[in-house]
Amino acid sequence: MSSLKVSCPICSKEFSHEEIERHAEKCLFLNSSSEPTSKRSCEENSLKNDSPKRHKSNKNNESFLGSTSSDKNVVEKNENKPLAERMRPTSLNDFFGQQHILASDTVFRNLLEKNHIPSMILWGPPGCGKTSLAHIIHKMCLQKNDVRFVKLSATLAGVSEVKEIVKVAKNDMNLSKRQTILFMDEIHRFNKLQQDIFLPHVENGTITLIGATTENPSFSLNSALLSRCRVFVLEKLSATDVFLILSRAAVSLNLEIEDNLQTNTEPKSKLAINRDSLNWLSEICDGDARIAINSLQMAVDSVKGKSNVQITLEDIKEGIKRSHLLYDKKGEEHYNIISALHKSIRASDDNAALYWLARMLEGGEDPLFIARRLVRAASEDVGLVDPMALTLAVSAMQGCQLIGMPECDVLLAQVTIYLARTFKSREVDKALAKAKDCVRNHKGPLPSVPLHLRNAPTRLMKELGYGKGYNMLHKDVSNLKYLPEELGSTSFFDDTK
Repeated sequence: MSSLKVSCPICSKEFSHEEIERHAEKCLFLNSSSEPTSKRSCEENSLKNDSPKRHKSNKNNESFLGSTSSDKNVVEKNENKPLAERMRPTSLNDFFGQQHILASDTVFRNLLEKNHIPSMILWGPPGCGKTSLAHIIHKMCLQKNDVRFVKLSATLAGVSEVKEIVKVAKNDMNLSKRQTILFMDEIHRFNKLQQDIFLPHVENGTITLIGATTENPSFSLNSALLSRCRVFVLEKLSATDVFLILSRAAVSLNLEIEDNLQTNTEPKSKLAINRDSLNWLSEICDGDARIAINSLQMAVDSVKGKSNVQITLEDIKEGIKRSHLLYDKKGEEHYNIISALHKSIRASDDNAALYWLARMLEGGEDPLFIARRLVRAASEDVGLVDPMALTLAVSAMQGCQLIGMPECDVLLAQVTIYLARTFKSREVDKALAKAKDCVRNHKGPLPSVPLHLRNAPTRLMKELGYGKGYNMLHKDVSNLKYLPEELGSTSFFDDTK
């Protein structure tokens, strides 16, 4: 039987019974397109035969089938895409920030420039450039026919999609020695069991994995996967970097950046923005380039169609305000009455406080809504001068949950009167307000937590210097600083009583 030859139905060549099945599979893959010279077409038809559902979902996952030289003809500028997406850099020269890993002669930059891409995890806050770095690697792959780049998001894809990519990657490796790079955005969205799908294929080199995450990989990623990938830590962008990015975005929007524009002065160009406005936006976005770019686009869109328009700082602020408009619930009467109750308690007017409480109870207000506000008042307006007030308010709220209306009305009345009659101190609330104000008005990215104050439960975090030098002594003898260096000796308790 082994001497008998069987003709391949695809190429008509003859093979033995032992070889024909293996050959037919390879031959089908190579000749599944009417244009065998196009590797891209070959892969597409192969995936259509294997899994038509996955090919359909390619609309949601850019470059699922991989990127080859034929992708160069794709038009980059899509007006329907958000500006932040259209502004993604295509080379390292266009990338701003992250100089600690992208400066000349750094390990990461040398690897990129030599096209030696290892399996890696890009860990950093939102809008710092993780996906943009992957986009640059994608563009590099377009220049090489022996590398295929695949992009997926863990928010949309599942294990089955990864299996299909691995299947094609194995064929590429066996037939043409072509390497596959898989970029998995939001990789932490895969649970640790799902992450096991990557392990054998990363280890044997079938795929090179690039994962992007905003979560600490020590906790969010499988330790076995983490040991097979190099972790690169990205930082918040500086205000200067964000300003440079916004300047490029302004050029893309045909927006002229002018200095010291006066509100009553017509700008030189048809559409202009004050440099100070861009500076303010660069500082307020907390190192997130995506927020900055989208806020700028919103301001520009709001004046679209007008001529000789100057975009002011107020336009930028209004654009940010509109983005949160959905959560504004003003105009509800019960908010007015609960405010009156709270202010009466603050003024120690037990009579008025009881009146507003009765108004709400008779109007059918949810007793838990009232109880939550009383808990707030106990801490905000009484605070440390009478710690029992908070205990009483929390107990009343739990009592309302247990017995409900109408029996719980007297519990609310008792707490209301107690809070109105007791001593008042706003020390806690004012100190907290100062601390919040310090955070909100800080120029540039917020300072990082000092390394000696960070916990280091994993080896990776210890290697990064977490917890180094920490001791448990009192602040006056520990020789450690517990505020970021940028804040110096700032105190939030001066003149707060």
